[in-house]
Amino acid sequence: MNISEHKPYIKEFSCGLTFAFKRSSSQVAYCALSIKSGTRNEPAQYNGIAHLAEHVLFKGTQHRTSTEINNRLEKLGGELNAYTTKEETVIYSTVLKEDITKSADLLFELAFTSTFPEKELKKERSVVIDEINMYKDSPSDYIFDDFEEFVFGDHPLSRSILGSSRTLNKISSETIQNYVKTNFLPQNMSFTIVADLTDEKAEKIVKDCIKKYVPECSTVTGNSLTAVNRAEETLAPGIVFTKEVSKKNHQVNCIIGSTAYSLYDKRRITLILLSNILGGPSSNSFLNQVLREKGALVYTVEASYTPYSDNGILMIYFGCDKVNLRKCLDLTHREISKLRDKKLSESFLKAAKKQLLGQLTISSDNGESQSLSMGKSLISYKDIMSDEIVREQINSITSEDIFKVANEILSADRISTLIYK
Repeated sequence: MNISEHKPYIKEFSCGLTFAFKRSSSQVAYCALSIKSGTRNEPAQYNGIAHLAEHVLFKGTQHRTSTEINNRLEKLGGELNAYTTKEETVIYSTVLKEDITKSADLLFELAFTSTFPEKELKKERSVVIDEINMYKDSPSDYIFDDFEEFVFGDHPLSRSILGSSRTLNKISSETIQNYVKTNFLPQNMSFTIVADLTDEKAEKIVKDCIKKYVPECSTVTGNSLTAVNRAEETLAPGIVFTKEVSKKNHQVNCIIGSTAYSLYDKRRITLILLSNILGGPSSNSFLNQVLREKGALVYTVEASYTPYSDNGILMIYFGCDKVNLRKCLDLTHREISKLRDKKLSESFLKAAKKQLLGQLTISSDNGESQSLSMGKSLISYKDIMSDEIVREQINSITSEDIFKVANEILSADRISTLIYK
């Protein structure tokens, strides 16, 4: 979801690649190439290939060595980065506005001409396996992956983004090339720019890159895109469980949660607000108040909602001393019950909406956030919500809406619990 001053300039090219541009007054320019391909698109036997491919993208193209790739923007003072999620791979950069053409060209070059040399693959595989081992030393991090694995069961969303040493060791350069050839397609991509340029200049930069790297996709089909609209699907309950696992840690880590609405379910906006009320980043969220501020029982407590294309997940996390576990669980369920049992007052709801809108506006008040948010919107919806629509959707939420969503998503028969102690 993106909060910005003006609706971006949007185009779609004949091959399906979408483009959005937002003008800024900054000397810094941002661009991102978002690809609708992540962990869920992997062959099961090669779990981790999406993330590994992202690592090896930077290790050589048909035109540049890894050193040349690293120096291309860094010697200009710029930055080049990437990340992988369950449903997308994103390559993005930050440069001075006069270098935006070089930046955009490099992102396309990486996506369409990377060679994934076997020698470099071996090095990056070792790096990722080290990352997995370090991750295992941090239960407050990997408990999130384990919770999703248990909830989603055999569904591709259950897979770890990092994969395992067993699956990674099966992956060759040819395997990665086949994965990229299958998934890194123009119709799965969006390109976004936030910079002090005109619409025409920004579009020309992208058209030139497309002509160079995707010649069959050189024309624009029009200004307005057809938004992706899917009917609301029956909410899949996932696997409901309660697990306590001995990890011999000083701190107990706990997640309480359930499956939730998809990206295409209108009720997701209500759940975003509910999640913020329950365990958002501010100290006045319900769980922060009772567990952190009043009780001093935890250092961290948070509620997070992640919508996917056909499902979603709501997770409430806290870490505490072992002696405080049962009290923290009781207090958490008490706050959940309050939302299920009684509707919020109109005055409280009005303040909660104001807070969420403020948080969204502040968090998106930089070009990188805007560029990444626009890319996510384009590959998900083929459109970008205007400020007015976002505000209207949030402001239209009623106490009855919150009440219904709380009773559906947080009903006692849907909630799962995972405890590491």
